[in-house]
Amino acid sequence: MRASGTFKVADFTPVPAHNPRIQTAVPVGVATMDKTYEGEVVGRSATVFASAFDESSGVGSYVAMESFDGALNGRAGSFNFAHSKTTLGESPQDEFFVIVPGSGTSELTGISGTGGIKVDADGTHRIWFDYELAQ
Repeated sequence: MRASGTFKVADFTPVPAHNPRIQTAVPVGVATMDKTYEGEVVGRSATVFASAFDESSGVGSYVAMESFDGALNGRAGSFNFAHSKTTLGESPQDEFFVIVPGSGTSELTGISGTGGIKVDADGTHRIWFDYELAQ
């Protein structure tokens, strides 16, 4: 099954990160995020977000772990999903998106699958889940 929707970042809060003893050419940052979702994906999520990113060149990578609470195609529950991406300026590469196995609750118990995130030119954030539910 597929569920798609749009989301907005309701909060982005940088948090102190361990300052490694190894210095690299790209700074590492950590933040928490809250998002709200509309469409076939409706609800909210809390995210732990880590990145190594050079703002001046637009080059870097991020990894995120999200805890979602809401509904996919009208089925309510919660689950975790993880995603990451590398960007080389305007060019995304090495995208990864997975629903964490065994993390589903309520009507989303047994959920598994993948998905994706895309940001349109106008700034609209889109998300989709390609998922299955265990019988």
